Parts: sequence; structure tokens; C-alpha cells
Amino acid sequence: MRGLFTLVGLIALAIIGWLLWNLIPASGVFAGLEPKLIDQCRRVDVFPGTEDVTIDPELGVAFISADDRRATAAGKPAQGGVYVLKLDGSDRVLKASPDSFGEFHPHGISLWRGEDGRKRLFAINHTLKDGDKVEIFDIGLGGALLHVASVSFPEMTSPNDVLGVGPRSFYVTNDRGYKEGLMSTLEAYLALPFSSLAYFDGQNGKIAARGLTYANGINMSADGKTLYASEFLRRKITVYGRDPETGALAKRKSIAVKTGPDNIEVGADGALWIAGHSKVFDFLKHVEDAAAVAPSHVIRINPDTGLTEDVLIDTNGVINGSSAAAVSGNILIVGAVFDDHVMVCPVN
Repeated sequence: MRGLFTLVGLIALAIIGWLLWNLIPASGVFAGLEPKLIDQCRRVDVFPGTEDVTIDPELGVAFISADDRRATAAGKPAQGGVYVLKLDGSDRVLKASPDSFGEFHPHGISLWRGEDGRKRLFAINHTLKDGDKVEIFDIGLGGALLHVASVSFPEMTSPNDVLGVGPRSFYVTNDRGYKEGLMSTLEAYLALPFSSLAYFDGQNGKIAARGLTYANGINMSADGKTLYASEFLRRKITVYGRDPETGALAKRKSIAVKTGPDNIEVGADGALWIAGHSKVFDFLKHVEDAAAVAPSHVIRINPDTGLTEDVLIDTNGVINGSSAAAVSGNILIVGAVFDDHVMVCPVN
């Protein structure tokens, strides 16, 4: 009996040790944050939940994915949408996505441009009636969106972000391996690597990579040969070599970051622009209470050297829980998980 108690005690200590080893670094509880750049930014109202942002420099607009997650959680869902923000200094915002194709609760988005100049926007859609889909839109004048197709496939189980790589082909991040139950709790609190990347080649889907820990944002290099995925609970960006012909991925390396990385945008110079959640417990409080402040943190990474710099930090609730940072020229736009606005900021 004494041996049994000893074994149970050792298991308990191992679990506590694992929690301390993973949870404390992932939570950022001891992170020291000093405000940066936020006082030079201006607020532009859009719609609740400006979760993802991507910029089309040719059209001079930012596409903003927005969905009122608090309304959905309260049992009063409102139709979400993709909005365009004019980058001409007017701060004009228009709803670009149509409502005619059905229920739309967008999450991650991705702008794809073909060699012939053809453009499409991909968006994760968490419908309440029909489950998760990827919506594909053609892009018209001024950024107006024309719905083309809705895609779902078995390997897309918990989509968070999407990366368009062809007219109908894309990757998605499955941020969890388990959506509910004990395993879901263990996966989150023990930072277990059960999430994945899935690939749809235009006709069929498959798992392209496994073993990620809360896979969140995804993007790729301009030549399509390098793919980047953020692992929120491991505070790192995982870099894969990509075969453009087959979509196959091969892990190259990981880049450690000092925030819980969310969406990824790629600048014209190849740098990665990432918004994140540096204090996870503060963000979780914000999830429950809109009045609770959740710091926002934007970083820029040189993917070749791994050199990382802080670009924006807000600790006063000007924008809470930053989830996206998109840059074009000297303009940076920061979105958030729940807030109803973006911040437009000057950058060098």
C-alpha cells in the first residue's frame, strides 16, 4: 500500500512539475511590458471582434474579419462579415462580404493573388447550423467580395486560420485535437501537442503536419516555399519547407517569441508581423469580462535570423487582446479578438 501511495505521489509531483514547466512560461505571468507606439495610433471603429486583418496594397485597402463573439456566447448571434478599410487616410469602412450566401461568423482570413493578377479571399466560417467551413470569395472593385464556394472536409476539425495557396487550395490550422471533455482540458493545461495543419488541394483534404501545440496563425513566404505557423501555447513560430506542387510540408526550425502568437502577416521585405497575447491569464479574464484589460503586443521577426523586435505594446486597454497586425508601407493596422475597432499606427 505504501508503494502505491508513493507512486501516486510521484505521478502528482510529475503533473505539477509539468504544469509549472509549461503553464508559467506560456501564461507570461511574469512578463514585463512597457507601452510602445500605441500613443501614436488612431482608433477606427469597424464591428465587434476585428480578429484578423490582411492588406491588399494594390487596392489600397485592409480586409478585416469581424464577428461579435460575445453576442454568440450570449445566445444572440449577429451576422459577422469581412470589412474593408480604405488606406487613403479617410478611415472609411465598408462591409465587403455579402449576406446572401448564408450564415457568416468569420475567423481567420487570407488574401490569395495568382500570377495572372486574379485575387481571392479565403475565410474561416464557424456556422452555428452547418459547422465549420472555408468560404472563398472573388475580389471585385474596391474590395467588394463575391461568394464563390463553401468548402469543408473531414480533416478540418477545429479551424482557426486559413492560408490560400491557389484558386481553391488552402491550408488551415486545427488549433485543438480535442474540442471538449477531459482530453480537451488536459490538452490546454498541459500544453499537449495535439493540434495540426490540414491541406485542401482543391478536391481533397489531408493532414499536412501534426504535433503542434495550439496551432493558431498561418502564412507563407512570397515564393510559396516556406510556411509559418504560430504555436500559441509554446510561444514559438514553426517554420516548414513547402513543396508548391504537392503541398507537402517538412519542418525546418522553430523561432521562440516572448508572446502567445496569434495571426501572422508577411511584409514586403519578408518579415513576419505577429500580434499576440503576452499575459494569457489577463486575456482569459477579458474573455469573461469585457471591462478587464488584456495587453496587446505586436512583434516583427526576421525569419532568417530569428531576430525579434517589439513594435507595439498596449497595457491600458486602448485595444485589448491583439490578434492581428498587418503592415503596408508605413501603415500598421492592429485588430483584436473582441474589440469593435482597429488601431492604425505609423511605422518605419
